Amino acid sequence: MRTFEIKEDFLLDGKPIKLISGAIHYFRMTPAQWTDSLYNLKALGANTVETYIPWNLHEPREGVYDFEGMKDICAFVKQAQALGLMVILRPSVYICAEWEFGGLPAWLLNEPMRLRSTDPRFMAKVRNYFQVLLPKLVPLQITHGGPVIMMQVENEYGSYGMEKAYLRQTKELMEEYGIDVPLFTSDGAWEEVLDAGTLIEDDVFVTGNFGSRSKENAAVMKEFMAKHGKNWPIMCMEYWDGWFNRWGEPIIKRAGQDLANEVKEMLAVGSLNLYMFHGGTNFGFYNGCSARGALDLPQVSSYDYDALLTEAGEPTDKYYQVQKAIKEACPEVWQANPRTKQLAALGTFPIENSVSLLAIKDQLMTPQESMYPLTMEAASTGYGYLLYSVQLKNYHRENKLKVVEASDRLHIFTDGQLQAIQYQETLGEELLIQGTPDKETIELDVLVENLGRVNYGFKLNGPTQAKGIRGGIMQDIHFHQGYRHYPLTLSAEQLQAIDYQAGKNPTHPSFYQTTFTLTEVGDTFIDCRGYGKGVVIVNGINLGRYWQRGPVHSLYCPKEFLKKGSNEVVVFETDGVEIKELVFCDQPVVE
Repeated sequence: MRTFEIKEDFLLDGKPIKLISGAIHYFRMTPAQWTDSLYNLKALGANTVETYIPWNLHEPREGVYDFEGMKDICAFVKQAQALGLMVILRPSVYICAEWEFGGLPAWLLNEPMRLRSTDPRFMAKVRNYFQVLLPKLVPLQITHGGPVIMMQVENEYGSYGMEKAYLRQTKELMEEYGIDVPLFTSDGAWEEVLDAGTLIEDDVFVTGNFGSRSKENAAVMKEFMAKHGKNWPIMCMEYWDGWFNRWGEPIIKRAGQDLANEVKEMLAVGSLNLYMFHGGTNFGFYNGCSARGALDLPQVSSYDYDALLTEAGEPTDKYYQVQKAIKEACPEVWQANPRTKQLAALGTFPIENSVSLLAIKDQLMTPQESMYPLTMEAASTGYGYLLYSVQLKNYHRENKLKVVEASDRLHIFTDGQLQAIQYQETLGEELLIQGTPDKETIELDVLVENLGRVNYGFKLNGPTQAKGIRGGIMQDIHFHQGYRHYPLTLSAEQLQAIDYQAGKNPTHPSFYQTTFTLTEVGDTFIDCRGYGKGVVIVNGINLGRYWQRGPVHSLYCPKEFLKKGSNEVVVFETDGVEIKELVFCDQPVVE
């Protein structure tokens, strides 16, 4: 049985080892991509792979667990082992990772509780999850013949809280369910967050997160450890080689040679984990969200991150520059040429069918009715969209209308006519509406989109994490009563229920559908430059969001989502842009 210990050095089978690691998130790519990505990591000169484990992916509904396909963490770890890589796992209930709600499940919001704390209601949910997850990980530990050498207790907790009892309870839960490899925390490399976020007094290994000034940051960590009587090795658990991107902001890049120089400097003082080595994609509705003052700023579907491999897994110039730097710093490492892939432009196909969401809402589902509005979490899974339909009295004159406390983006229709799109600064603005002259009621439809929950910082427990309408809808100066709720999760059942003959109206949120035949498949991108805002679903799989504001105007489609033969693509477009064609291209479209 192999051993891994943390003393003055990392010791593998009793011998000192420098950890050269890269982050690959199994849940941001298809299982077929894992092998190439892991191989390319090893070819870089690495000996370890690191990944988070997102709670909300594996327990999407409370008590319902999923570890299949792209969610099969055990299969990913075994592939890494087959290639001779060690594994660092981060099963902490909070991961940040620019992932929806930092990995916390949306259903937690249905009960009042303090997240990431010893609140008994929160810790009871953590226990329920850990008693399912952790037994799956136990056999993968190096102490059981597997490749896993370390696991994380909590992630950047010093950037959020300082409740050591919470960290201690989490650690004890992990140990109770059989985790016996060394445990660690990861925080920024300055005294305040290290004081708040570590469990150094309980012998939990301390790692830092940074992407430059390696010697200075290592010195801060060394000093912190020395104050607590520790002489541990230095490990940067997230050596940032790029950055994530938000809608409406320029793409962030990091020069390859700058990174290579910094990596060489870091390897001179300790070990590192490149974050990200291969970023992948925020498929579906799993993109995270930043917070800036009063604004929530959602992140794009691509998690390319300007990493060493592109979103599609292709080695970049940065890959080769860092590979060279690693060889110079550690001449004994094994390296090889990385695997490359061919991206495909699979053609252009006309859209065949279109239907208005408002025309088919009652065919898609039976609405949930309540006196006052339900949040997305209360009405459904908490992801995607929620359509609220209300019958207002027509007073045959202008009336004031106001949607109170709603998140994140609203389309407001009266009798099928768009009155406003409200987002960020305009949320909650008062409107003047007037009904159709020959009708005694006004059909009010409000489509609310969850653009992604904040994944980091002071808003993690904030009110805007609950999506949909939290307050209510006011007509004149009173709250209206009587709501029908249509949760739009774009599940397979909903997609199958779409009747494309029920009525086309491109000014409404609409579904666009086409079927086409492919003789060959390949990794590709869908060009969304001519679209407004929405999502693209390929053979039932949600590729993620597109948005005209950029900076990314394409969606990555792995070849595993396509089929030789007949394929179906459905576009759900919310912003009144009529979709006329589907274009596959062999490169991402970015500003």
